[in-house]
Amino acid sequence: MKYTILIILLLTLIYGCKNSEQEFTELKIIQTSRAGDQLTAKGSVELVSSATEKRPGIRINPRQKFQKILGFGGAFTESSAYVLNQLSPQKRQQVIHSYFSKEGADYSLTRTHINSCDFSLSSYSYAPDSGDINLENFSVKEDMDDLIPLIREARAASIDGFKIVASPWTAPPWMKDNNGWFGGSLKPEYYKTWALYFSKYIKAYAEQGIDIWGITVENEPLGNNASWESMHFTPQTMAVFLKEYLIPQFKDDSLDTEILIYDQNRDHVKEWVEYILRDHFIAENVWGTAVHWYSSTIDWHPEILNDIHKNYPQKHIIHSEGCIDNDVPVWQDDDWYWRKEATDWGFIWATGKEKLQHPEYVPVYRYARDIIGGLNSWLEGWIDWNIVLNTQGGPNHVKNWCVAPVIAKPETDEIYYTPLFYILNHFSKYIRPGAQRIGVENGIKELMVTGCVNPDATIVVEILNQTEQERDYNLTVGNKTATIQIAASALQTLIIK
Repeated sequence: MKYTILIILLLTLIYGCKNSEQEFTELKIIQTSRAGDQLTAKGSVELVSSATEKRPGIRINPRQKFQKILGFGGAFTESSAYVLNQLSPQKRQQVIHSYFSKEGADYSLTRTHINSCDFSLSSYSYAPDSGDINLENFSVKEDMDDLIPLIREARAASIDGFKIVASPWTAPPWMKDNNGWFGGSLKPEYYKTWALYFSKYIKAYAEQGIDIWGITVENEPLGNNASWESMHFTPQTMAVFLKEYLIPQFKDDSLDTEILIYDQNRDHVKEWVEYILRDHFIAENVWGTAVHWYSSTIDWHPEILNDIHKNYPQKHIIHSEGCIDNDVPVWQDDDWYWRKEATDWGFIWATGKEKLQHPEYVPVYRYARDIIGGLNSWLEGWIDWNIVLNTQGGPNHVKNWCVAPVIAKPETDEIYYTPLFYILNHFSKYIRPGAQRIGVENGIKELMVTGCVNPDATIVVEILNQTEQERDYNLTVGNKTATIQIAASALQTLIIK
């Protein structure tokens, strides 16, 4: 009898597996390309039973599961808020809707700054009074004109809501050893006050109806050559601040805001993670690590990200900032964003072997390549920098001009959605929070591929073609295959149901 039951269970399992493989029947294609596609629906392709002949292609394995996805999005800065405030109410709402509504990019993971940053109109803090160690006069009134109203309007436009990561660029100068906004370090006697500062900020924003999901201890703790707001930490001083001050402050105030460490370029992240997370108390109380992409325009450092995950599999990694830097936005010329003409800080300043990491590059490819490669290397979220800038690439009070996916010209009330906007849509709109990366076997070296399964069981596959030739390929999921064509210089999203 028991053997009969076992056979029935085995047959049920086999039959169920076959059925689950045969459930995938519909495959929709959405494409953005140099030829002019902008999230263009390219129709549907039928998934048919696989032929016995094996051809080079892409095989999706939904049963092989990796990290869960937190989300995708961009940053609220004072500069972005200021530019949007200069537009007509109709155009302002159009941009906010295009980023945060279901019909738009549907951003789910965002970032903002604590105190001022370079993309602020000037340097400011929430506690300018020297010696106010108990922060009795703490106030976020500096954010009330532009930044807080923008976040509120974005919240109103978003049906599912979004998470916010907040990062400080610097403490008030009176807490620092150089008494300045740029460079310098936090004085040890103000560690307790600075920990309280985070708590006051989180509570003040909550009073404005804005929940802060997570904070990073410091934006770019290695510094920026004192070129704008910054404050230096070492792995050792960050560990002390976390263990003895910040984590206890959060516990005392019953804050559930997540804490992320590091928050700078990927090439140096390993030494920070290894030092800070070797302390069990810290490791138990931080969510994970934030990284930036500015150490290379061509490499997403998969070996480093993979190694961090291998050594700390219970901790999480997100990309918290990236943009096309060292360039003024090109206005209404889509093709520029598909050409190898952009440069970054390293193209100008890097020396020796480091110079090789900073050649001229294609902006669209850099975004798509970094996100696909990053997801395949355990990133759980990806945040762009400013959501909107003006045609100068600002305002920026230290003239550190950058490109944003949406460029505005307030003097004529015009908006330009660059190709970068559509590239980000491919990920934020279709790979939703709670999605899980799944197995992908890619037999076509010219294409970059990643795949996820959404909470609603929809499979989303992202495919990047960086060549100048269109390409036919076979995609197989379960026991079904479809033959698909991707345009030259294109990013393609496949939605499989």
